[in-house]
Amino acid sequence: LEWCYTGRIFSAQEALDKGLVRSLHAPEDLLPAARALAREIADNTAPVSIAITRQLLWRMAGANHPMEAHRADSRGIQTRGAMADAREGVMSFLEKRPPAFTDKVSTDVPDIWEQWSAPTFK
Repeated sequence: LEWCYTGRIFSAQEALDKGLVRSLHAPEDLLPAARALAREIADNTAPVSIAITRQLLWRMAGANHPMEAHRADSRGIQTRGAMADAREGVMSFLEKRPPAFTDKVSTDVPDIWEQWSAPTFK
């Protein structure tokens, strides 16, 4: 909040030291580092779970109360826990192998948004 309130310019090193960013890279190393992170996410996470997480972050950033996010998150956890990806995640961990998630973002993202509607822009 200090950075927001003061409008002060701060260095990349300060951003790293204070936890705003996770790493610093020389320009020629930035794209390979970004690709490595993207590869880690793609190889180790369930696409439907990532889609829900993204929706939670964006939709709940302006929620009127934290309980709205808690309810949506709880519905997501309950629904995802009964889907094929949850079983695959546990089995791949126990069998010490990479996961092969089968749930699809195009067809399997559950509706966890009780009474949520997109805001209108005027």
